[in-house]
Amino acid sequence: MKKKTVLFLCTGNSARSQMAEALLRSRAADLFDVFSAGTQPEDIDQRAIDAIARFGADTRGLVSKKLQTFAGKTFDYVITLCDKANNECRSYPGAGKQLAWDFPDPKNRAGEQAFLTTLNDINNRLTMFLSVEQPTTEPMSLETQSALNAAEFSSIDPLAFYKCLTDDIRLKSLMLTHYHGELCVCELMAALNEDSQPKVSRNLALLKKAAIISDRKNGQWVFYRINPNLPLWAKSVIAQTTENNLGLIMSSLQRLDIMQNRPNKVSFCR
Repeated sequence: MKKKTVLFLCTGNSARSQMAEALLRSRAADLFDVFSAGTQPEDIDQRAIDAIARFGADTRGLVSKKLQTFAGKTFDYVITLCDKANNECRSYPGAGKQLAWDFPDPKNRAGEQAFLTTLNDINNRLTMFLSVEQPTTEPMSLETQSALNAAEFSSIDPLAFYKCLTDDIRLKSLMLTHYHGELCVCELMAALNEDSQPKVSRNLALLKKAAIISDRKNGQWVFYRINPNLPLWAKSVIAQTTENNLGLIMSSLQRLDIMQNRPNKVSFCR
């Protein structure tokens, strides 16, 4: 079976994208050829190397690279790991599928285990990615997850947040947006098999009013994503709900994959 190719993008290619590259290579090197790059590359942070080594993944060959290194090359998956990289490169030329994941920069994250916490977050997202894209891949053991878990807390009204999750359309829209990074109404309609645009739009409006999602307008399209300013604990609720309940949206993901005439996101690649 031919390996699929994955390119992880971040701003500095100094921590998060290096972690993702090492983790996916460690977990599924037989299935994927994995690369990483930065829009504004910096030296790799030694704390990222230490966290990767503590996890047990190989750190050999990890080098900070600029995005232009891969100019003209195609990838089956291009995955951005920070909001800034996503804004700079919303539509990577030659990407078979592009996903936008947003993880806090461990350099600015509170706690002594900030890099391990970020590593754990990325590893959990990779578990979800492998479950969807390669269903036969074994997920990370519960023991390994427990060894890396770390807690972070932020302030938000939990009652208003959880009330927004009590509708099937709203919950699945958040799960799908969490997985893909950014979706428009027509994509959500196709994924959810919903014929009523006003019905989907009303539920998205409620999520936006609660500041759980944010939007951007591009021509006739409005794209929605998880609000990057959402507190980490709330992001974690959405992430863990998605990662541990993929059965709820698997058919939706499949419908989205075969959707015809999907909106073409304008490229901001530099």
